[in-house]
Amino acid sequence: MEDSVDRHLARWRGKAPFDERVEAIVTRLQFLVKHIAHTKEAALSEVGMQDFEFETLHRLVARGGTATPSELAADLLLSPAGMTGRLDTLERSALVRRVRSTEDRRRVDVEITPKGHDLWMEAMTIRAEVEASMINALSPEDQVLLDGLLKQLLINAENPR
Repeated sequence: MEDSVDRHLARWRGKAPFDERVEAIVTRLQFLVKHIAHTKEAALSEVGMQDFEFETLHRLVARGGTATPSELAADLLLSPAGMTGRLDTLERSALVRRVRSTEDRRRVDVEITPKGHDLWMEAMTIRAEVEASMINALSPEDQVLLDGLLKQLLINAENPR
């Protein structure tokens, strides 16, 4: 069965200096990444959430539901001012709340609210179903094989010689 990458290769055959196998693999990976990004956008849209809201709530959940603004800013690669603006928006939507420390009045923690957690969970559930549907096109054995192959590629990319 032909896919869009087969057509891409046919268009470029003899016109550009590339190894077709490498081009096929890299282009398929790029198209899959785009597909996954679109499924994420669709899931967020379905629950009425924007990407920045999801990413911030996602980092909070990963940290057990509570973090300092500085920790979140570091996780999200944001400036302190950018993080403040984001938290203001999330707080107005009742997705997070700021809580002053009882031990150090200068310290403020950000907590995910039940509403924020429920919304994040709803988006995660939709994403998980769509992603599983895509991956379940492969047998369990092929999933294990693909995971191992992708891990090898990622290790190589993260540790250039």
